[in-house]
Amino acid sequence: MAKDHILLTIVWLYCMLGLLPSFGLALWLNLSPSQMKCVSEEIRTNLIALGDYTVITEDEATIVPTISANVTSPYGNNLHGKEKATEGQFAFTTVEAGNYMACFWVDGPYEGLGATVNIDWKIGHAAKDWDSVVKRGKIQGVELRLMKLADTVNAIHERLLHLKKREAEMRELSETTNARIAWLSIMSLGVCLGVSAWQLWHLKHYFQKKKIV
Repeated sequence: MAKDHILLTIVWLYCMLGLLPSFGLALWLNLSPSQMKCVSEEIRTNLIALGDYTVITEDEATIVPTISANVTSPYGNNLHGKEKATEGQFAFTTVEAGNYMACFWVDGPYEGLGATVNIDWKIGHAAKDWDSVVKRGKIQGVELRLMKLADTVNAIHERLLHLKKREAEMRELSETTNARIAWLSIMSLGVCLGVSAWQLWHLKHYFQKKKIV
């Protein structure tokens, strides 16, 4: 129980500091006729992403519009594509770091009606199938809770390492930019001094030629 309390304290502290990573998003998209809408999420490499989408209709509705969905990686690789669907699911493990984009639009015979789409996009820790873990390992109670907390702490640790790496990259970029600006300033000053010296020499030579001085 002491270990359980310590892990809970760590997670609470990270939540208070705002360091707990965003594990996913859930939203509704209202699609107008002939309109495409996209959602994106910045994801690191080697993370599992799991998404479910469903067309929302009223209980009395007799016509259900269909949609097309397309999910692409930061470098434009197609990860999921589906047409004329009322629901679907996509899952992948990220091999590229950056913004992953999921786009939706209405298609099919009722394209002019528009549609409302519910999207549930889970990433990393949130996408883990704990039901399978419980069935496979016959884990329950405090042990399962501890596993979830440990997984959350690992996710936070990975997030911190990622932020540390990004901070080092930004610092290196800033130092490189400052060095280049400094050299550019020195070169600009040298050019200005050179041009000024040449102008003085030219004017002196001109005045001497005209016997003004």
